[in-house]
Amino acid sequence: MTSVSREVFGVLPDGGGTVERFHLESDFLRVDIISYGCIITRLETRDKHRNFADIVLGFDDLEGYLNKHPYFGAVIGRVANRIANGKFSVDGNDYQLPINNGPNSLHGGLKGFDKALWTPEVIPNGVCFSYTSADGEEGYPGELKVWVTYTVDGSKLTVNYRAQSNKTTPINLTNHSYFNLAGQGTGTIYDHHVLIDAEHYLPVDDTMIPTGQVAPAEGTAFDLRKPVELDTHMKNFSINGFDHNFCFGEKQALQQCARVHHPSSGRMLTVCTTQPGVQFYTANFLDGSLKGKGGAVYPKHSAFCLETQAWPDAVNKPSEMFLFDGRFQFALSALFVVCDGSVCFA
Repeated sequence: MTSVSREVFGVLPDGGGTVERFHLESDFLRVDIISYGCIITRLETRDKHRNFADIVLGFDDLEGYLNKHPYFGAVIGRVANRIANGKFSVDGNDYQLPINNGPNSLHGGLKGFDKALWTPEVIPNGVCFSYTSADGEEGYPGELKVWVTYTVDGSKLTVNYRAQSNKTTPINLTNHSYFNLAGQGTGTIYDHHVLIDAEHYLPVDDTMIPTGQVAPAEGTAFDLRKPVELDTHMKNFSINGFDHNFCFGEKQALQQCARVHHPSSGRMLTVCTTQPGVQFYTANFLDGSLKGKGGAVYPKHSAFCLETQAWPDAVNKPSEMFLFDGRFQFALSALFVVCDGSVCFA
């Protein structure tokens, strides 16, 4: 049984509205989500000694999330990841988006869904947030209605996305939580063991845009089909981390795509999705300048992200086109937390 409670988390400046925090709790998980950006601010689970710890990076108060930060815990949209040069064409019309990442548009633009105040509704075992993105917002065509639902069932946190547009428009929603299974603020993730069940990945150019090639992972640093310890693996291949899309192809049913294990704590995170890809990111751009919860400092490689999503820049690559044309489209991601070496919930 999951309990759900709500309270005021803060007030947006200039009459922007009240931000609420929702606490979802089972015997195995404690999750806090705020209505600003649908941000997961806290995710606590037990270790092998049955002790709870918070395993996501973030801030203690609303001010932290209002200042510039790398999308800690937020829902990303309209389009997650990068669109080359912020340009695309749909139905014979050309569109220009704000540029906010080198020459490209990233994570929905200057004011993406991560900076929106969503309307919450408590539901059994969780909360549903809704938001209407106006026609032309951040340069995207069509009015887009979006619903994001978080539910907790035992050791399972499920995030469900639903959207409807009145025009053809790109849509690619994900969650951008930063995980450290040893506990947030405890240091790097080099001792984490990672498995991603993908035979292919997308090589990128020097601006992190996919080249258009769908490359075999076998024999490369991107072959993570068997668990690897991050520190050893990165040294063996002389790489500085990951920020790449791993490819699964489109799936109708929820399937496992990744698993991360932290032997010292016994915690394991399993991710399942219906999406055709996952962006594995090892917090390469954190530099210790941000102070998070409890005054924790977040250095480079102090967390990882597993962003289930459509392939980056798909709108500009016809073979990877993933457009939203006004019909309902469902995308489902589930996070399964395993503690003390055994499955807490199955």
